[in-house]
Amino acid sequence: MTLPDAAGARPSKAGLVLFAFGDFAFNLYWQSVMLFLLFYYTDGIELPIAVAATIYMIASVWDGFANFLAGILVDRWQSRIRFGALLTVGAVPLGLTFILTYAPPVRGALGIAGVLIAHMLFRTAYAAVNVAYLAMTARISPFTNDRSLVAGLRMLFGTAAAAFVAVGTIPIGHRLLGGSPARAYLGAAIIFAIAGSVILVLVGTRYREHIEGDRPLPSGVMAALASLARNRAFLSLNLAMMAMIVAVTVLGKSVLYYFKYLLNDPEAGQLALASMALVSGVAIPAWMLLGRWIGLRTLWLLAAGLGIAGLSFFATVDIRGPGSMQFFLVCMQVVIVGLHFSFWAMLPNTIEYGAKETGLHVEATVFGVASLLQRIAIGIATAILGWSFASSGYVANVHQTADTLSGMRATTALVPLFFLLLSSAAMLFNPIGREKQAR
Repeated sequence: MTLPDAAGARPSKAGLVLFAFGDFAFNLYWQSVMLFLLFYYTDGIELPIAVAATIYMIASVWDGFANFLAGILVDRWQSRIRFGALLTVGAVPLGLTFILTYAPPVRGALGIAGVLIAHMLFRTAYAAVNVAYLAMTARISPFTNDRSLVAGLRMLFGTAAAAFVAVGTIPIGHRLLGGSPARAYLGAAIIFAIAGSVILVLVGTRYREHIEGDRPLPSGVMAALASLARNRAFLSLNLAMMAMIVAVTVLGKSVLYYFKYLLNDPEAGQLALASMALVSGVAIPAWMLLGRWIGLRTLWLLAAGLGIAGLSFFATVDIRGPGSMQFFLVCMQVVIVGLHFSFWAMLPNTIEYGAKETGLHVEATVFGVASLLQRIAIGIATAILGWSFASSGYVANVHQTADTLSGMRATTALVPLFFLLLSSAAMLFNPIGREKQAR
């Protein structure tokens, strides 16, 4: 399964599959943090939800800056970095900081500080290792078809990891450590960290370089940032993305709370998360084909319009059955997949648009800034959810009042609806795709 040693030689299919399997490891961590960590903070170790959301927001914003800085360093030091070795060496610290993130803290202010520090340490380790892995995807093969295969396999492995995390977190954790919910989350974190570390060490030790020479670098970070500020396509796309991320993050992080407190069926909430992950694998090819037919900008507006219609229905119809709520969330996940696909497909086009408008070609900065803005949006969404639930009177693991449940439901429906409308408005100003429509 080892890849050929010669730079520029074609890697084996088995080697490409193994490399793409690294995304399964990263998504064991990422999906756990996205799906369960806030819920663990509030209902596992019983932090006040406003405090928990603030911790999550700070760590998420830091994650964005860490990714941006890691990207700059990887670009600057690319001639000195052995990417496989970096992945191998970083795998174990990444796993250990992930376990630390789910370690029950001591009580009081010191415990809260420990939770924040652990979360930020994990985000830092994740950024350092994941950015290196992303850089390796451009170097795994000199052939476009191979890189496309790796991209598709990564999406499939990431979807599989999301389903595994959604379904397996509680059962795996209880089987290992048993006891309280907090111990169950810690047990699952230990298993995920062991599996993720083994996979990344295997990928790192088997990786071979297949692209000779360094990539051309922009003249400077400030010049690159200035060019982005003049790139209307990049600005409008990322404004639309940030609004979209706030919408889908609030909806996604509401799922476990909604099923536990409004529907009294927490197990159905875990099944809903798994179903949402699985439907993504089916929806991606469909959105890809539709995008080739109608164009990416129109695809975004179509997906956002369907999401707005779905959330409008949800805001006016009180869904009381767990099965009906699961069906609604699966339908919304299809919409979310379309929006994510449109963004990542349009983002490289903003590089070419910016090069024509400003004369600068700034690849690394585009992806670094986009990652930074995405993490900021996730942090904002988590803060909105936590502070809104807190203002409604939410207290973990107790029977919620009718007013609290009404406030939680309003947050789940109306906040995503507002931000999807904002996302659509931002996309209307994007110049990419208008020429095709004019013809």
